[in-house]
Amino acid sequence: MNQPCHDGGPSRRAVLQSSAAIGVLAATGLAPPAVRAATDAGLPMPVLTPVSVTVNGRARALQVDTRATLLDTLRETLGLTGTKKGCDHGQCGACTVLINGLRANACLTLAVMHDGDEVTTIEGLGTPEDLHPMQAAFIKHDGFQCGYCTPGQICSAVGMLAEHRAGWPSAATADLTAAVELSGAEIQERMSGNLCRCSAYPNIVSAIREGGEA
Repeated sequence: MNQPCHDGGPSRRAVLQSSAAIGVLAATGLAPPAVRAATDAGLPMPVLTPVSVTVNGRARALQVDTRATLLDTLRETLGLTGTKKGCDHGQCGACTVLINGLRANACLTLAVMHDGDEVTTIEGLGTPEDLHPMQAAFIKHDGFQCGYCTPGQICSAVGMLAEHRAGWPSAATADLTAAVELSGAEIQERMSGNLCRCSAYPNIVSAIREGGEA
C-alpha cells in the first residue's frame, strides 16, 4: 500500500505509478480497467485493432483487444450488462446473443471476428415500455426465477424460432421431409444449450410456445 510522505504529499511510488499509467493511456488509448488488469497481472499490454460493428442498431467504431471475447467487449467496453457471464466456457448459454440474426455464445467468439457484423443483445430486443413478444411471454408464463439466465434464454429463443421458421431440423425431428411442428420435445432439444439453474423449464417452454405464435 502506498504511504504518504512525511509532509502529507503522495509517496514517490504513487507518483511514478500515476505517471506510468498516464503514459500508457496516452500511448494506447486504453480504458483504465484494461490497463490495471494487464499491469496488475504482469501481462504485456493488449494489442488493439479497429472493429466496426452494429450493436442493437447502432454503428460502433471500437478499438478492441485482440484477445477480448465478444462477451467482455459488450459488458466492459459498451456497458451492455444484460448479456450475462455464467460459465464463460460455452456451456450454460447465459451469454447468448444474436449475430446477424443467428444465436451464438458471446463468450466463445472474439470481438475482432465481428467486424461488419450486426449484434443484438437483450437490450436491443425490446424496452420496458415496448416489450418484445418473447419478453412479454416470459413474464406472462413466469419463465424465470432469479433471472440470471433469462437474457440468454430469450435471445436464444428468438434465434431458435427463426431457425424453425427456416425449416432447420433438430435432433428431435423425426421426419426430415415434413414441416417441423414446434412441440415441447422440439423446444426442449433446441433450447438444450441454455441452462436454468432455478429449473423453470416447463414455464420457459410455455413462454417460447406462446412467443412463437406472436
